[in-house]
Amino acid sequence: MRRMPDHVTRLLVIRHGETAWNTESRIQGHIDIPLNDKGRWQAQRVAQALADEELDAIYSSDLQRARDTALAIARVKGLPLNQDVNLRERHFGRFEGKTQGEVAAQWPQEAQRWRDRDPSYGPEGGETLQSFYDRSLEALMRLARRHPGQSIAVVAHGGVLDCFYRAANGMALNVPRSWKITNASINRLLFNGEGFGLVGWADNRHLEEDAGALDEVTDGLVARRA
Repeated sequence: MRRMPDHVTRLLVIRHGETAWNTESRIQGHIDIPLNDKGRWQAQRVAQALADEELDAIYSSDLQRARDTALAIARVKGLPLNQDVNLRERHFGRFEGKTQGEVAAQWPQEAQRWRDRDPSYGPEGGETLQSFYDRSLEALMRLARRHPGQSIAVVAHGGVLDCFYRAANGMALNVPRSWKITNASINRLLFNGEGFGLVGWADNRHLEEDAGALDEVTDGLVARRA
């Protein structure tokens, strides 16, 4: 594969595989929920899909649903995994562990501000949307600047990838989401030293049932913090 220009970083950003709480539409935030069986299958699928990709480094959130998805990729690629706490999902405070319906029933006014994507709003004990966006973008920019002219994979969460998409497309935080952010999909960005550009989004062909059998992924890779 042709190398990137010296000042450009190629980014493959990936949402973690499915969890039981994803299927229940339950808010995870910083609660450390593991992958379910389907999520582990998805992690192996995305790892095999990236087997022939040129990668120089792999990063992930330290929450296990992202970390374990990234570990599957790291094992196939023979690369260490670097964990970064700033790639975590938004902290939803007292909303965490509840469904959207439960939030709406208990805190209807707050739920409306959340649905309206008010950048200045944050649930009690959690982050505002603006502070979450700033944290997510700072983390991705820092990692991209660490690898000019290289290609890296970044495994994170749905809300984090939403921030990346908005930054690459110049979209305001309060614009309703109309793009997909599916579990274990592959999304491609470029960073030119100043900002992000979108190359491709929501590639999930590797998750089709007829995509071919996967090899077993072996254990034994030790993750480390960035």
